Amino acid sequence: MGRNNVKTVRNALFVAAALLAAPAFGQGKTAADQPADYNMQILREKLQGDKKLLVATNMDLTDAEAKAFWPVYDEYQKELQKINERLATTITAYAREFKAKTLTDARAKQLIDEAVAVEDAEVRLKHAILPKLAKALPGRKVARYMQIESKIRAVIKYEIAAEVPLAQ
Repeated sequence: MGRNNVKTVRNALFVAAALLAAPAFGQGKTAADQPADYNMQILREKLQGDKKLLVATNMDLTDAEAKAFWPVYDEYQKELQKINERLATTITAYAREFKAKTLTDARAKQLIDEAVAVEDAEVRLKHAILPKLAKALPGRKVARYMQIESKIRAVIKYEIAAEVPLAQ
């Protein structure tokens, strides 16, 4: 993935990470207290479009590969969104406990168990999608796509980690 492409999308992905973490720890209400927001949905759709453009730019797909790949990509993104929602729920729950200074050892264990379960779900999803990708693309392009996804997820996780304070 070219440096300029990473930079272009990195800012958009930072916003995506902020959607998961910042509302939970920022001033004012937690993410759970916020009503559903039309503008948030527009932003989410824009980020998904930017990510898809980044993937398309870096995959160099033939027409036949594209026809086979994009449905698998969309399926993967749909399932990844469910995982992201679980992560956001976990972060928001931690934020409530952190702000209220009510985090107990037992609750901390529950939250960390859920965070690990979310990571496990992401790994299981990767295992499930690989055979479908292998039917759609040659091996090197499967590897390239998984590298792109991995880099994007790493940026998001880095930004989330930077926003989430250590348990007290």
